[in-house]
Amino acid sequence: MNITIVGRKCTPRDSFKQRVEKKLAKLEKFFSDEASAKVTATVEKDEMIVEITLVGNGIIFRCEQSAPALDEAFDLCFDALVRRIRRYRTKVEKKTKRSFEELPFIEDIEEAEEKEFDVVRTKSVFLKPENVEEAILQMNMLGHAFYWFINSETDEMNIVYRRKGGGYGLMEPGSEEEE
Repeated sequence: MNITIVGRKCTPRDSFKQRVEKKLAKLEKFFSDEASAKVTATVEKDEMIVEITLVGNGIIFRCEQSAPALDEAFDLCFDALVRRIRRYRTKVEKKTKRSFEELPFIEDIEEAEEKEFDVVRTKSVFLKPENVEEAILQMNMLGHAFYWFINSETDEMNIVYRRKGGGYGLMEPGSEEEE
């Protein structure tokens, strides 16, 4: 597994890097050699934020957590990432109704209770070409956390969304190689 550790507004210490590599090595055996993990450590005011993005076998697992200390934020993030992998594993086993053993994911984590998804409303929307700024304005006028639109500059479907820490994000279609 290829592990990349990046610091934003900080430089992670060697002890933090060793801790990350040691913990992520536990997941290494469940993914192919081509899997990659990117750990981003950020300092914002009085809190440390750790984001882990794990790409393996065509599936992306991502988690972000914050805490007063960098090691604590990483531990919270790693635990949440393992829970997501566990949920994914359970979901795949239920859908395929077969053993998960032939799939290259975690096999020794106990089963998680899976909640059934209940679609309570279906809504049709008209997508019109807009630029990103117009889409953000429309999203804010609707009071939504995200907005789906056709980007007038690229003619592709995009999503703008409000980020937890403030600001906005833009999701565009891409390929796995662009990660």
